Amino acid sequence: MTLPLTDPSSTPTERRGLEEFLDYFRQVVRRKADGLTPDQLAHTVASSSLTIGGILRHLTLVEESWFVEVLQGRELGEPWSSVDWNSDRDWDFDSAAGMTAEELLDAHAQSCEISREILAEVADLGTLTERSDSDGVRFNVRWILIHLIEEYARHAGHADLLREDIDGEIGD
Repeated sequence: MTLPLTDPSSTPTERRGLEEFLDYFRQVVRRKADGLTPDQLAHTVASSSLTIGGILRHLTLVEESWFVEVLQGRELGEPWSSVDWNSDRDWDFDSAAGMTAEELLDAHAQSCEISREILAEVADLGTLTERSDSDGVRFNVRWILIHLIEEYARHAGHADLLREDIDGEIGD
């Protein structure tokens, strides 16, 4: 795999550690899509409908949703804003079908850059989100970073299995 992988620092501050681990898992997932054809990006295993393309598209939405929509309280732009999520709750996963690795990686890179820019404006990890969940709970930025690390790590594991089944490629 040709995309770079930067290990997190072994002695970080809290913020640096959270940001570096999030970036690390962003890189891991991106490496799983690198060089794959649209057919390979749509490859499934066993009874699962997960694909590497779908995972990458989903994580692109996750970035924008948590940083733009929840943290800043702004509306999502396209392609997300016109989706009827009630009729297709997996649109983010399903809409990756037929997309190229370049398209998926470019969209993901843009979302990650927006997330980094928004995060750079936040001085305190204890800052609460503008929006709350359906129970009225607001999250702090620390929680968002921890949640995104968990989200990426889980999907990196899924992508590991998929990539190994596609071409035998293993490892980070």
